[in-house]
Amino acid sequence: MYKFLAGFALVVTLAGGVILAGVVAGCRSAKKIQKVMAAPSTRKDTTRFEQAPPEPVRDLKADSVALIRHTTGQLAKYRIDFQTFSARMKVHYEGGDGKDYEVNAFIHILKDKMIWISVNAGLGIEAIRMLITPDSVKVLDKIKKIARLRSVSYLKEEVHLPVDFQTLQDLLIGNPIFLDTTRILYYKKEQKGLSLFMAGSVFTNYLTLNADGTMQHSKLDDTDPMRVRTCDLTYGDYEQRDTMRFSTYRKISVAEKSKVDIEFSYKQYKFNETLSFSFSVPKNYKRR
Repeated sequence: MYKFLAGFALVVTLAGGVILAGVVAGCRSAKKIQKVMAAPSTRKDTTRFEQAPPEPVRDLKADSVALIRHTTGQLAKYRIDFQTFSARMKVHYEGGDGKDYEVNAFIHILKDKMIWISVNAGLGIEAIRMLITPDSVKVLDKIKKIARLRSVSYLKEEVHLPVDFQTLQDLLIGNPIFLDTTRILYYKKEQKGLSLFMAGSVFTNYLTLNADGTMQHSKLDDTDPMRVRTCDLTYGDYEQRDTMRFSTYRKISVAEKSKVDIEFSYKQYKFNETLSFSFSVPKNYKRR
């Protein structure tokens, strides 16, 4: 059960104007006409031709750079910074083996140091407790009385993704993961929002943003052509909390040889309060 949490023709118009010449003619005698023709003209020719200056050519590359810079700035603006985070959430987990669970989970996070998770099987009975640090994963299966003490690479083994402590922390908080804004290959602007396609070292990321710049969907595909590993992340039900926009709904789908779907909804959450992270292995537990 602990897998559910361990587990992106420019058209330019030139305007021209021509001032038409006015020709003045009168009825005069032949002599006067000859005299006029023979005498040098003292009139200044006011007939001239003018062309309006061309409109400035739009630099589409500069426009694109400006739009991408604005978009990445919005992502940075909505990135959630915190010291501690706690929440209760409802979790629905469906594994590739057909197993289907719906449980309540409680999480405490001390930024960059610890993630504590407790999963209730029902009737207030704690089934699993986890403590994750940047270099270790500890799991207590309280039903089977088993303790699993592993390195942080255990996360990668369980969710089949290159997940480390920072990735899991960002996923739980709602910050972008596997995001490389230095390699944006494509963008598409629509009325409802903007999409960016990025190529990272491990995944390509097709990221869709809402009109306000918050994340809506992230589609990750393995850059290794020999693998068919994909991950879909959906964010929704945003709430304003102080200066933050927090997504209270997430759906995570991971597929390679089999598929795992996880949905969780935050029912209660708080930032920057004093928290406890109690974790100890009872003597009667088997260590594996």
